[in-house]
Amino acid sequence: MAAKQQGYKQQQRISSFFVNLVLILICGIFLIPILGIFITSFRQSDKIFNSGWWTFFPHKEWTETGEIKLGAEVDLNDVIRVNFEDGTMVEGDYATLRSGVRLPNGDRVQYYGAKRTRTLKIYEQRWTGFETDLTLDNYKNVLSGKVITYKGEDGSLLSRKGTNLSNSFVNSFAVTIPATIIPILIAAFAAYGFSWLKFRGRKAMFTMVVALLVVPLQIAIVPVLQDFSRLGLNGTFLGIWIAHTGFGLPLAIYLLFNYISEIPRDILESAFIDGASNFTIFTQLILPLSVPAIASFAIFQFLWVWNDYLVALVVLGGGNNEVVTQTIANIVGTKGSDWHLLTAGAFVSMIVPMIVFFSLQRYFVRGMMAGSVKG
Repeated sequence: MAAKQQGYKQQQRISSFFVNLVLILICGIFLIPILGIFITSFRQSDKIFNSGWWTFFPHKEWTETGEIKLGAEVDLNDVIRVNFEDGTMVEGDYATLRSGVRLPNGDRVQYYGAKRTRTLKIYEQRWTGFETDLTLDNYKNVLSGKVITYKGEDGSLLSRKGTNLSNSFVNSFAVTIPATIIPILIAAFAAYGFSWLKFRGRKAMFTMVVALLVVPLQIAIVPVLQDFSRLGLNGTFLGIWIAHTGFGLPLAIYLLFNYISEIPRDILESAFIDGASNFTIFTQLILPLSVPAIASFAIFQFLWVWNDYLVALVVLGGGNNEVVTQTIANIVGTKGSDWHLLTAGAFVSMIVPMIVFFSLQRYFVRGMMAGSVKG
């Protein structure tokens, strides 16, 4: 019996090891592009054009160690032969040497530039350390909106107007914070009513709420926009608050209902006996006990509103009311080749959602499991 239990525990340890290994691999795969964006956002523009972000880490690269000048007697339209002091000979036409020829000792000989240079360069693979010339200028240029000067792919100096992402940052906060708090408050009241109050049509109304979960946003946005046009809410923060509240309420009510309905009835009955009103019970008991579910929905709603592009574009439009997603999209359209600006802007837009998620993640699983186990 003891041997059987020991075998079972060993099997559990092996299974747990492979599960953890798979999870670590998945996390690593997801972190690779984030790490690439983070490193690229600090690199010099000319290095971004000429090398990948992974060259930030120690690696082997070709380093010039010497050059050979071809004499005027060498016919560049024929086979070119070069003899080295150690007896090694390299031969090939211009096209072959232009692409590079490996020597027996591992070095490389490559024709430099056009034919008129008549120059061969010798390269050796050497280890390099971490890239040290990182800069914060990319973030300054993205956030300030001032005219910036940087090196292009060919080394020439280019000047462009930066992107004022700081204004879009403020707009995103002005949209996201109310659009997260308002549906949580309304949904908490509604979930409490559906869970513990008896009134006519309760089941039918809750069925309608659940049915709204399957209505695509793209279908509803057109009639919502028409109504906003009649009410004069287009291009206003109030309009986008109402839109995000309406689109987020079905999920919020459903998620909070599953959690609030599982609160033990004895707690509420004791409060009723003590003379507490429904509002007192809701504020003093239901809300504190529902923090995991509220935090779980807050993560969903905050991330969705912060990363939203469609609703912001349709309701707010452009101009001074642009949010971060709109500004990043404009950067892609106007500065598609300026990777140093794109990556800096992208990482700035990622910082806030990451902080929110990691701050509330301890409630995330508890809130998502709400109502999943009965009895």
